[in-house]
Amino acid sequence: MKLFKKEKEVSELILKFLDEVEKCLKTSDRTIQAYLNDSVKEAKHLAREVREIETQVDVIKYNIRDKLYSGAYLPLIREDIYKLVESIDKVANAAEACCDFFLNQRPSIPDTLKPQFSTVGRESTDVIDPLKKAVKCFLKKKCPMETVRQFSQEVGLMESDVDKSEWDLTKAIFISSLDFSHKIHLKHCLDSIVEISDRAEDAADQLELAALKSMA
Repeated sequence: MKLFKKEKEVSELILKFLDEVEKCLKTSDRTIQAYLNDSVKEAKHLAREVREIETQVDVIKYNIRDKLYSGAYLPLIREDIYKLVESIDKVANAAEACCDFFLNQRPSIPDTLKPQFSTVGRESTDVIDPLKKAVKCFLKKKCPMETVRQFSQEVGLMESDVDKSEWDLTKAIFISSLDFSHKIHLKHCLDSIVEISDRAEDAADQLELAALKSMA
């Protein structure tokens, strides 16, 4: 009975953790969009919000870790739950790093490329939506495991869309008349954006592993 109580406590903490990660990514997108709209002051304010939210994400992660150390979940799956939490935390870390890139390095993005940067930013951060649904589905155990897999696969499909947008924007950058150093800086900027969806896909993969273990 005590084991199930601890498991419920961890589950509730992870749901709270997910809410904060979602908030982190949504605020990151707003930061990117504000920067692209030349609202640097607003972007700086939003980037500070992202850092504060990510700090809260870390606090909840440590609380989850403490609960797991105290014996929540069966040993077979305990490590996988923690790896899942760690992988989701890396999504929030990537979002924070992306905002830091924009506000610390201040990339000069030509107006002609801003719509594509805006699209990639939105697509990369939107991957949190199916990831959150998949994890909630897994934790609450109120939907078939196949549904968890479907949401996880949706993360992969959305990440593929980001890859396509990344490819198109990379080409647009390098066939432009900008000097080479400017092109490289813009590519680094783009890399910082798509890192978010890359880490989300990793988290979805980790979730599928945890789901398989829980079925054993």
